Amino acid sequence: MKGIILAGGRGSRLFPLTIGVSKQLLPVYDKPMIYYPLSTLMLAGIREVLVISTPEALPAFRTLLGDPGRWGVTFRYQEQAEPRGLADAFLVGRKFIGDSPVCLILGDNIFFGHALSGTLRKSMETTKERSGATVFAYPVKDPERYGVIELGAGGRVLSIEEKPKKPRSNYAVPGIYFYDNRVVEIAAGLKPSSRGEIEITDLNNEYLKEGRLGAEVMGRGVAWLDAGTSEALLQASNFVQAVEERQGLMISSPEEISFRLGYINAGELRRQANAINNPYGDYLRRVADEKIS
Repeated sequence: MKGIILAGGRGSRLFPLTIGVSKQLLPVYDKPMIYYPLSTLMLAGIREVLVISTPEALPAFRTLLGDPGRWGVTFRYQEQAEPRGLADAFLVGRKFIGDSPVCLILGDNIFFGHALSGTLRKSMETTKERSGATVFAYPVKDPERYGVIELGAGGRVLSIEEKPKKPRSNYAVPGIYFYDNRVVEIAAGLKPSSRGEIEITDLNNEYLKEGRLGAEVMGRGVAWLDAGTSEALLQASNFVQAVEERQGLMISSPEEISFRLGYINAGELRRQANAINNPYGDYLRRVADEKIS
């Protein structure tokens, strides 16, 4: 399976912070925002990643993500000059996707939890086996702000609505989605909404009509944060800082994940760590020396 990080748009909810820089390059405590969705894809076992962003921002992403082999992940880049909806990512990334299934994750979504990797890998395999799509359901107190998913007996998906005035459940659909290869064909057939965008909810409803949309509930053990506003960005930074300070373990470090998954060895991790002269580098050196398990 291949992965797409959608890191486009103007980030207008964060103005003036994002007038001159992509939102996904802003810091969330001790790392660039894009490290968090990238780490989620890596935890799912995905090693081919397409970054979609604006023409102005792509050079910075190329510099940040660096050499293709340093984390055992291959990166590709594609321009999206104007935001045309989340589902447009599959049209922009058509050549990259090829004949593979694909996972789309939004560049400002942060996921954290002990069982997260297992949940993601299970969903990926389920999507492949069912030849359909898998989304997630996350309980929120204000579902009217999100895409809302309604589940029936046995977790069967009954409906998905975008920001309904009267939500049918308190489950929101977070910004990570697994699809079979037909997603490109289905996205190409969607009509733009009243906002002029190709909506991800419309895409998911096409799979639902075919009876090929599954859902996994993310429960109490998983944190989902959307760092798309100033308040949410601060909350996400505070969350990461609190967990890392308490545990002495790092959240969403691509270098560590790459090492844990066996993509790079201790010597390579140490080499990368030595180029970072701060606590982040110190942490990676401790991991390489197996002082952190």
